[in-house]
Amino acid sequence: MVDYPSTRRDDTREQLHGRAVADPYRWLEDPDAAETADWVARQNATSSAYLAALPERAWFGATMAAVLARPRAGTPLHRGGRYLVNRNDGRQDQDVWYIADSLPELLEGGRVLVDPNTFSADGTSSLAALAVRRDGAQLAYAVSEGGSDWHTFHLLDVESGAEVPDVGVQTKFSEAVWLPDGRSFVYTAFDHEGHAEGTQTSALAGGKLRLHRVGRPVAEDELLLEFSDERLMLWAETTDDDRWLVVSIVAGTENQNRLWAYPVTTDDGASALGEPLKVVDEPVAEFTLVRSEGSTLYLSTDDEAERGRVVAVDLEAVRRGRDDAWREVLAETEHTLGQVVAAGDGFVTVHLVDAQPRVSRYDLHGRLLGPVDLPAGAVVGLEGHAGDDEVFVGLSSVVSPTAAHLVHFGSGEVTPLPGLVRGAGGGFVPPEVTVERSAATSADGTRVPYFLIRAAGADADAPRPTLLWGYGGFKIPLFADYRPGWAGWLAAGGVLAIANLRGGGEYGTEWYEAGRLSRKQNVFDDFVAVAEHLQSTGVTTREQLALHGRSNGGLLVGAVMTQRPDLAAVALPGVGVLDMLRFHLFTVGAAWISDYGDPRDPAQFADALAYSPLHAVRPGTRYPATLVVTGDHDDRVVPLHSHKFVATLQHAQAGDAPVLTRVEVATGHGAGKPAALQAAEWADLLAFAAHHTGLVPPAA
Repeated sequence: MVDYPSTRRDDTREQLHGRAVADPYRWLEDPDAAETADWVARQNATSSAYLAALPERAWFGATMAAVLARPRAGTPLHRGGRYLVNRNDGRQDQDVWYIADSLPELLEGGRVLVDPNTFSADGTSSLAALAVRRDGAQLAYAVSEGGSDWHTFHLLDVESGAEVPDVGVQTKFSEAVWLPDGRSFVYTAFDHEGHAEGTQTSALAGGKLRLHRVGRPVAEDELLLEFSDERLMLWAETTDDDRWLVVSIVAGTENQNRLWAYPVTTDDGASALGEPLKVVDEPVAEFTLVRSEGSTLYLSTDDEAERGRVVAVDLEAVRRGRDDAWREVLAETEHTLGQVVAAGDGFVTVHLVDAQPRVSRYDLHGRLLGPVDLPAGAVVGLEGHAGDDEVFVGLSSVVSPTAAHLVHFGSGEVTPLPGLVRGAGGGFVPPEVTVERSAATSADGTRVPYFLIRAAGADADAPRPTLLWGYGGFKIPLFADYRPGWAGWLAAGGVLAIANLRGGGEYGTEWYEAGRLSRKQNVFDDFVAVAEHLQSTGVTTREQLALHGRSNGGLLVGAVMTQRPDLAAVALPGVGVLDMLRFHLFTVGAAWISDYGDPRDPAQFADALAYSPLHAVRPGTRYPATLVVTGDHDDRVVPLHSHKFVATLQHAQAGDAPVLTRVEVATGHGAGKPAALQAAEWADLLAFAAHHTGLVPPAA
C-alpha cells in the first residue's frame, strides 16, 4: 500500500443547471500557486521512488534508451527546388533538419539547415513548423519552448544559413504561409488573454488571420479576417500557382468548415489580397484543398459522401453565381478516403481498407492510373505537388519508425530510400511481429475492429500480459503504426492491441458521428467490448490487461476505468481530458465542444456529467493500478485535469493497487519532447504496466 502525500480537500461546490457539484480540489487548477507546486513535487517524489524500485524498471529503462537511440529520418519534402528531411542519428534530443539541392545529395547527407538541439540547453525547445518560401530563398520556422503550443517564428536565409532580422511573430497551430512577393506571410493570430475563468489564459478569443511584412512591427500586421465567435479558427494555404489564398473557417475541432478563396495579386513587389470568394459559406461538411488548376480548385470532401470523394469547383463560375460550378472528380468508394495530395498532373490517394492503406494514382479526371505497390505499413507521411513527378511516402510499423519511399507518379515505380537514415544505431533490434485483424461486438451490436500484435513465434495458446491502446475521437484514425513504447513492450514478451473505436476516422463520417456528443458513451462501450473480447478469446485475462490512451485517449481510459474498475489490472491515462464540466474554461478547451458538447447547455451538461471521469470516481471502490501522466507546461490539455483526478482517486481507492502521477517538468502535451525524456516516460509506463500484469522481461 502506497503512503500517498496528503492533499487538502475543501468544501468548494457550485450549482450547475440546478445540481450541486463538489470540486474539493479546485485549488489544483492554479499551476503557478506555491501549494500546487508543492503538491506536484511531493507526488513526483512518491512516484519516482515507487517506479525506481520496480524490478522491471532497469530492463525497460535500458531497452527504451536503446529504442530511442536508433537512427531515424522522416519523409522528405521538395520545396523551392530543394530537398529537405528531418533526421536523428540516435544521439540527439531533437531531430535536425537537412537540406540539399538534389535528392542524391540529400541521400549523401546534405547540409544542416536547422538544428533544434541548439535552441535550449536542456533540449526542451523544439521546432514546431517549417515553411520554405516558394523561390527557396528563405525559410520560416516556428520554435516551441517547453512543449508549449505557443510558437515564435524565426526566419532563415537558406543559402547562407544566416538569421533574417524580423520581429517575433507568435502563433498557435499555424505555420507561415508565404505570399509570392517573398516579403510577407499570412498566419493565424490569437490573443494571449481570453475568456478563461481559471488562471490559465485562453487561446480562444477568436482566431484572426493576419498578414505580416518581414521586418515590420507585429502591431502593423494587416488584419485580414476575424469573427466575433470565439470558437472560430482560421487556417490558410496558397494554391500551387500562388493565385489564391484558400482559408478554412472552422468552429474549434469541428469536422465541418467554410472555405473562402482570396485572389492574390503582386504589384510593385508587394503582394495583396482581394475580396474573398465564399466558395463554401455554410459548414455542412468538410472541405480540404488538394490542388488548383487555373481558376479551378480541387477539394476533398465528405459532402454527400461520408467516406470521402474529390470534387472540382470553378471559382469564376462561383463568382458569377452559376449552378454548374461544382463537379465530381473522384467518386466515393466503399473505403474511406484518408488522404489525397497533388502530384504530377493528378492525385495520389490513400484509401483505408479496414484501417490499412491502399495507395493509388489518378489523373485530373478521376481516372485510375494504377495502384502503388508499397510494403506493408501505415502511411505516416505523404508529400506531393502539382507538376512534380516525385511523390514521397513514409511508412512505419509498430516496431520501426518512418521508412521513406520515392514514388514516380507517371510510372508508379517505387524506390526505397534507406540512405536517408544516417547513424551508428542504438544496439536495439526490434522483434519480428505478426499483425492480425480481429473484432469485438459492442453493447449495441456494432462490430469494433482491432489490431492484435505479437512478437513472431510467441506462444498464442496461453493468455499473456496485454496492452490495449485506444483513442476514439475527433475523426482521427488509429493504425498499426510506430510508437517507441510498442517495440519495448513487444520485446518484453507482451501483446499489443490497437482498437478502432467509434469517434475515429477509420470508417467515414457516420463512424465518427456515432462517437461524439450524446453518443460519446459508444466509444467507451467499444473499448470495453475489445477488452472483454481479448479476455474471452484467451489472449489475456483481467489480471493481465493494461489500458492506455493519451489526450482524448486519456479521457477514454479514465471513463472506462471508472465505469468498469473490474475490467483491467492497470490504467494508464496520459494527458487526458478528465474534468468534463470545466474543460471549456482553459486554453484551447472550448474547441473540443464539437466532440464533448457544451457544459453550459443543460442537456449537453447532463451528457458530459454521465461519463466525466473526475465525477465518476466513487469512494470505497477498488480501482486498478493507475499511473496518470501529464506535463506541467501542457497548455492544450492543462494538467489540472490529471491533478484533480489523481487526488480524487487517491482519496477514493479502497484496494491495494497504487494510484500515482508522473508530472513531467518543462514539457507539454507531447510534441517536441526530447528523446531522453520520451525514453524515461515510456520506461516508467511499461515497467508499471509489466509489474501489475505479471509481464517478466527476458532479463528482468
